[in-house]
Amino acid sequence: MGTVPHGIFAQHLCPNSVKGIEELGSGRRRIVGAQLANLRTHNAAIKRVGASRRLRGCGTKRGDQNRNVQLSTRCTIEPREGIRNFAPVVEPQSVAVPGSGEWKNVTDIWRTAVEKFGDHVALNDPHHDPPTKLTFKEAYQEILDFSEGLRVYGLKPSQKVALISENSYRWLIADQGILSAGAVNAVRGTRSSPQELCGVITHSDSVALVVDTPETYNKLASHLQVSLMFVVVLWPSKSANGHGSAPSGTPTYTYDDLIKTGRTSLSRRYISKESAPSDSRMYTVDGFNSPGFTSPQAPSDASKSTDLATIVYTSGTSGSPKGVMLSHANLLHQIVNLPEVVKPVPGEIFLSLLPPWHMYERSAEYFVLSQGVCVVYTSTKRFKVDLARYPTDFFVAVPLVFSTMYSAIMTQIANGSAVKKAIAMTLIAASLKYKQMEKLIDGRALAYARVEQSSGAAKTQWLIASFMLLILWPLHILAQKIVFSKILASICIKKAAISGGGSLPSHIDNFFEAVGITVLNGYGLTETSPVAAARVAQNNVLGSVGRPIAKTEIIVVNPLTGKRMPPGEKGIVKIRGPQVMKGYYKNPEATEKAIDKDGYFDSGDIGWIAPFHEVGAARKCGGVLVLDGREKDTIVLSSGENIEPTQIEEIALQSLYVNQIMVVGQDERRLGALIVPNRDEGLVGILSEEELEQKIRQDLNKLAPQMQCPIGPFKLIDEPFSVENGLLTPTLKMKRGVIYDNYSKDIADLYPSRK
Repeated sequence: MGTVPHGIFAQHLCPNSVKGIEELGSGRRRIVGAQLANLRTHNAAIKRVGASRRLRGCGTKRGDQNRNVQLSTRCTIEPREGIRNFAPVVEPQSVAVPGSGEWKNVTDIWRTAVEKFGDHVALNDPHHDPPTKLTFKEAYQEILDFSEGLRVYGLKPSQKVALISENSYRWLIADQGILSAGAVNAVRGTRSSPQELCGVITHSDSVALVVDTPETYNKLASHLQVSLMFVVVLWPSKSANGHGSAPSGTPTYTYDDLIKTGRTSLSRRYISKESAPSDSRMYTVDGFNSPGFTSPQAPSDASKSTDLATIVYTSGTSGSPKGVMLSHANLLHQIVNLPEVVKPVPGEIFLSLLPPWHMYERSAEYFVLSQGVCVVYTSTKRFKVDLARYPTDFFVAVPLVFSTMYSAIMTQIANGSAVKKAIAMTLIAASLKYKQMEKLIDGRALAYARVEQSSGAAKTQWLIASFMLLILWPLHILAQKIVFSKILASICIKKAAISGGGSLPSHIDNFFEAVGITVLNGYGLTETSPVAAARVAQNNVLGSVGRPIAKTEIIVVNPLTGKRMPPGEKGIVKIRGPQVMKGYYKNPEATEKAIDKDGYFDSGDIGWIAPFHEVGAARKCGGVLVLDGREKDTIVLSSGENIEPTQIEEIALQSLYVNQIMVVGQDERRLGALIVPNRDEGLVGILSEEELEQKIRQDLNKLAPQMQCPIGPFKLIDEPFSVENGLLTPTLKMKRGVIYDNYSKDIADLYPSRK
C-alpha cells in the first residue's frame, strides 16, 4: 500500500517562510504577506477537497456538501489569555506532526494518520444514504469542519454535548469533532427510553445535543427539561415528517448545515488572500498548517491528556446508569497499547458492528484508525451479508454475537439429513478432542492450572496426548474439508475476532478454535476504558481473558478482608492502571466506593489468576486471569452454597433448544430457571410445548455433570429478553433484577413448597 509522502505537515511549518507579520495594537495580528518556501513538487498532486470530489470506489458525488468557499482577504485573531481560541486540532501549530508517544489528546491520532495514510480509505459506510467512503484526509477535514461549526454555534471548551446516536461514520465525525473543540461528549444509544436519555442529557449538564435522526429528536423533545443552545441532526428523516419543532425554539441544524458553517468559518478566519497557497487550496488538512497562518500561543493546559474527554453512562444492569468520566489519557492508553493484542496492517478492514458508544467498540475504532485500517460500518441485520461482502481482518463483538453465530451453524447442521448430521457431529467432536490434545502438548490446558505436576507425570501426559493427536489428526483434516471449510466460507474473518463485554461460553470458544477461526477474549469495564486484559494469538489460553495489558495491574482480593489472594484462589478482581476512570460524574460517594486509596478499581467480578508452572499441561497459562461470575449475581442456596449462575447458564446454552436462560434460586434448596426456548421451525418442527420441555430436560440432564449445581424446575417464557422490552441492557446483558420482578409469580411457581 502507498502512503502519503513524509512531511506534509512539517514542511508547512517552516517559520522562515513567513514574511511581514505586522503587529496591530494590543496583541492583534494581521498577516500582510506570506509565501510558501521549498514546497515539494508532490504537494501539487494532492487533490483538493471540494464540492466535486468523488467518493473512492463509489460512482456518486457528494453534491450536498458544497464547500468550495471563497477565501477571505484578511485574517484577524483576538488572543484571549488563558482561553483556547479554537480547537487544539484546528489551532495552527509550530511543531511537527506528533508520534504516538507525543499524543496529548485523542484527536492527535488524526494528524499522524493523515501524515502516514492520507489517501487510504478510513471510513466506509455503505448502508446510509448516501453511501460514503472517506479517506483519512477527507475524514479529518470533516472533523475539522464539524469542530469549527460547533464553535460558531457557541460551544466553548469544557462544555458538555450529549451525543445520542447509533452506528455510522457520522457518529465518529461528531465524536471527534466535539473532542476537537475541546468539549466533552456524553454518549448513549437511541434504544434506551426517552426518560433515560433525557436523564443523561440533564445529568451530564449538556448544553447542546447531537442526535442521529429527526425521529430520535422528536422522541426526546417532549421529555426534555433543560434548555439547549442548539441541536444537530446527523441524518435526514426516514419519513416525510421532517424535523418536527424544537422545544422553546431551540435552533436545529442538519449535519450538512454544521459542516458548511464550519468550513466557511475556517476559510474566513484563518486564511488571508495574500497567504493562500499558490494552488488556491482552501482551508484543508493539506493547508491548515501552512506558514501563512498564525495564532496566539495556546495556554499550556489547553490540551492536557488528563482533561475529561467523555462521560459514558453504564448500562445499568442493577440500578440507574452512572456517568463514567474518561480522560484523553484513559483513551490514549488503549490506543497506544492495544497493538500488543493485535497488529493491524494499513489498508486492512475492521467491521464495525457494536454500538459506537460502547467503550469496547469505541476504543477499538480509535485504535484501528490510528493504524491505518479501514472501518466498514454494518448492523445486526446486515452482518451476515457484510461478512461475505467485506471480508474482515478484525472485528469485535459481545458474546451474544458469537452465540448467535454458533446457534445458526448448529441449527443448520441439525436440519440436515440424519446421515449428514451424524457425520458432521462426529467430525466436530473429533476435532474438539484433537484441539484438546493440542493444548495439552502446547502447555495451554487451563484445566490443569491449579494442579502441580511432576516432571515425570507431565512427560507421560505429553506422550499420551501426542499419541492421541496422531490418531485424531486424519479426522480433524476430514472435518476441515467437509464441515469447517463451509463455515469459514460463510464467516470471512481473516485474522481474529475479539470477544468482550461479557463471558464467552467455553463450548463456543472451543468450537471456533476447532473450526480455525481465531477468537481472542478481552476483559475490562467501561470504568477501565475498557480493556484491562486480553488473550493474544501467540498464546491463546482458552477459558481465560489473558494477561493484563501494558502498564496494568490486576489483583484478586478476599471479598471480606480485602487481602490479596494467592494464585489459583478465587476472589474479587481489582484493576489499577492509566486506563482507570477519573470517577463517576457528580457522584463522589460511588467513586470512593469503586476506587480505593491505592488506586485499585473494584470490578465486582469474581476470578482467579493462574499460577506459574515450569512444566506440565498448563506451563503457558501462568498469569492469565480467569473469571467466574459477578459478585452481585451470586446465588446463595438455603444450604449456604454459593452458586455462580453465569457459568451454569453458559453450559445450558449448549442445548440447541435453549435460546436464553436465567438461573434463579436465591435462598431455595435447588436451582431453577426461566428459559426462552429456540422455536426455530426447522429445529422444533411441530413439537408440542410438553415435547419441547422434554427435549430441554433431556439436554439439561446430559449437561448436569458439567454444572456446579444442576438445574431443577424451569419455566418456558414466550417473550425473548430484549432491549425493547427492557430485559436486556443496550449492551445485551440481562437485567436480572428486572427479569426477576417481571416473572416473580412464575419463579414462585417453581417452588410450590414455599407458598
